[in-house]
Amino acid sequence: MGLRMVLFFFMWWGVGVFGVDPVLVEGRHGSRSHVDHQVTGLPGQPCVAFKHYSGYVTVHEKNGRALFYWFFEAMARPEDKPLVLWLNGGPGCSSVGYGATQEIGPFIVNFDGQGLKFNPYSWNLEANMLFLESPVGVGFSYSNTTSDYDILGDEFTGKYVPELAELICDMNKYPSLYIDLKGFLLGNPETSDVHDWKGLVDYAWSHAVISDETHQVIEKSCDFNGTWSDDCTQAVDEVLHQYKQIDIYSLYTSLCTNSSSVNPDDNRRNIMLKKSSSSMMPRIMGGYDPCLDDYAKVFYNRADVQKALHVSDGHHLRSWGICNNDIFEGWIDSKPSVLPIYKKLIAARLRIWVYSGDTDGRVPVLSTRYSLSTLGLPITNSWRPWYHQKQVSGWFQEYEGLTFATFRGAGHAVPIFKPTYTDRICA
Repeated sequence: MGLRMVLFFFMWWGVGVFGVDPVLVEGRHGSRSHVDHQVTGLPGQPCVAFKHYSGYVTVHEKNGRALFYWFFEAMARPEDKPLVLWLNGGPGCSSVGYGATQEIGPFIVNFDGQGLKFNPYSWNLEANMLFLESPVGVGFSYSNTTSDYDILGDEFTGKYVPELAELICDMNKYPSLYIDLKGFLLGNPETSDVHDWKGLVDYAWSHAVISDETHQVIEKSCDFNGTWSDDCTQAVDEVLHQYKQIDIYSLYTSLCTNSSSVNPDDNRRNIMLKKSSSSMMPRIMGGYDPCLDDYAKVFYNRADVQKALHVSDGHHLRSWGICNNDIFEGWIDSKPSVLPIYKKLIAARLRIWVYSGDTDGRVPVLSTRYSLSTLGLPITNSWRPWYHQKQVSGWFQEYEGLTFATFRGAGHAVPIFKPTYTDRICA
């Protein structure tokens, strides 16, 4: 496979390791061929014609750090298709549990966690898909040195996708390290703290989640560029309190009421909302979920599944969770804005695609519009609707180096809500 790469990123956070070769992968016990990592006999898997591989990439042999990956060949002519890296957010959430088997991968976990069903809208229709659980401590990724978790914020989670793309561009001056990166895509991404906060509260008010009085206090007392006053903090806490009553990731869908298999304290939504507001954005624990997280947890903690995915020998289970709360709460490394990186990468002729599901309250479409407007990019094609099956499915606008699109009626994890729409992104 050529190193034509389109770096796709969903949510607001992520980091990648580009040492995964579809022919040879560095495993826990040295180099192993692709045959050793080919997945066969995955319980409940539908019959498919393409090959897929999973296993570990050793990222620090001395400390025993390894990242788990799952790679799916494109359904047809994989040698001619680009490689797409998919990373979910948090920090601390699994791209295997979310991206691979809830959103855009070829398999979706069944409602009982006992098998898989085929996803006809999988992005491997058009690309080779690589899902990486990162940083160390997420999903099946592990470290044999417990103190490693103390430096996760600096080592992995502080380097999200625009930074990763910037690093690739900077390192491309060395021929031996060159990667033909075409661009990156971000869905409902956190971009600039100031604009993200303003968008969050304005969206909550405009969608009747908070009162006029609460919004007025925020308008009067909040300077998201500086230190928050007590009045501002209390008012933003009220916004988060009101969002506890519904799903902030999808305003108009029901909450999961059948979470018996998951500790409520570990639920992505509850973790995000239990934290008092501060100048740091409340973090994202994965994508939209009524009950899908429960099914994934059941499936990936099965001995036969772990054996088939080359995680364990089938007798010694590795505990799998969809999000790691320690990483989530311990993360402190974040740029207040990646807009300067956008400008740099656009100048380097990378393409940036940004999309927003318009019923997401966590990183709402308003936040993204506020952020992008500050770039001052020339408009090449003005705001207009786009269609699916003769219906308006959203709107989009094209700028020099960047395209912004909305998905009408979709929440935070757009591929879950609009799978028939989002598979065209890869087309």
